[in-house]
Amino acid sequence: MSSLLLSGGKVASSLGQVEADVLIEDGRIVRVEPRLAGSADEVVDVSGLVVMPGGIDTQVHFREPGAEHKEDLATGSLGAVFGGITTTFEMPNTNPTTTTREALEDKLARAEGRSWTNYAFFVGASAENVGELAELENAPGTPGIKIFMGSSTGTLLVPDDETLREVLRHGRRPCPVHAEDHFRLEARKSLLDPARGAGQHPFLRDEEAARLATERLIALCAETGRPVHVLHVSTLQELPMLRNAKASGLPVTCEVTPQHLTLSAPDAYDRLGTLAQMNPPIRTEEHRLALWQAVSEGLFDVFGSDHAPHTLPEKAKPYPQSPSGLTGVQTMLPLLLDHAAQGRLTLETIVRMLCERPTSLYGIANKGRIAPGYDADLAVVDPLARRTVERSWIRSKSGWSPFEGMTLTGRVVHTMVGGRFAVRDGELAGQASGRMVEFDWKP
Repeated sequence: MSSLLLSGGKVASSLGQVEADVLIEDGRIVRVEPRLAGSADEVVDVSGLVVMPGGIDTQVHFREPGAEHKEDLATGSLGAVFGGITTTFEMPNTNPTTTTREALEDKLARAEGRSWTNYAFFVGASAENVGELAELENAPGTPGIKIFMGSSTGTLLVPDDETLREVLRHGRRPCPVHAEDHFRLEARKSLLDPARGAGQHPFLRDEEAARLATERLIALCAETGRPVHVLHVSTLQELPMLRNAKASGLPVTCEVTPQHLTLSAPDAYDRLGTLAQMNPPIRTEEHRLALWQAVSEGLFDVFGSDHAPHTLPEKAKPYPQSPSGLTGVQTMLPLLLDHAAQGRLTLETIVRMLCERPTSLYGIANKGRIAPGYDADLAVVDPLARRTVERSWIRSKSGWSPFEGMTLTGRVVHTMVGGRFAVRDGELAGQASGRMVEFDWKP
């Protein structure tokens, strides 16, 4: 039986930070107590550092299969562990799409032995697989069913209320939803002026497209009783609807990304051009400030990166031929730590939204907390250390970040997955040891 002791640090939860050592045996946490006595095979001094549960990123696009030139399961998960993320949920808009049991099992097989993070894969809803969704959502290795109301192609697009209603009626687990109104997006394409570049992106995919979709989704949640999870909320107009839905007891949850909390228009598009292009868009400062107010109120349930890489040559295409999507899984926790250092949120809020709440939302077994019996998936951070985001640090195959040049306060020192170092003293350690996530979801 191998054992490791993290000694001299503080242990973080949503309730606060306490001075405690963490004893790990065979990949599990066995004791969390101050000044643990006794022997361990290895003792690691983490004095001055904070030990937190490894981050759980419930929205990543690792592009495999079908677009491995942008990213794959190995490179995407490698970037994740450098950023203190130990579990990733990957989205179904690959090629082929993840809409069948066979496609899901193919992804699980691809991840085994190659993923640095623990992994699970969403199944995508479509008109063609509605009848199988209730069975598919309970397959091993999936957190459930993802719905695209807009910003997708082919069979993954569920644009109309009739199909969406049927999808929601076939199953019980929470459904994450990309909520932009497909019909409004299509109608607005004729209004674009190609000469004006990527700064038009929030005009094309305007606030009303998000508001309409979220309004429709909440109404169908009330009608069907199906839990829904609104991804990457980006507008101030959606916030009152989400507050009211939660206040009325509807099973509605929601996510916010560090991109929408950190960047704003027009500055982001002036500086970055298409490198700031994502769906839903980076919006003006009034939306960013409204999102921060909602964070402070506790409206949002989780942080998600929506890591969606494209190569620099692809991004260099003229708008709107340029693809939407930013890298983000590696920079999510460092950005959040920097916002905490600036007083915009607390480390306790980060742990709640990035570690604890994802486990209860999706029924993740044995993760998200530092307590006896839990998996030793850990991020050890220095909340005072500073790092400038440089391209050489980014591990994504796409090789860039919209946050290049930013100096962030808060740094991931070690990342452990299943009790093994994936990153140690900021350097790669060991081998890819991620495992399929197990779920104990209960309605």
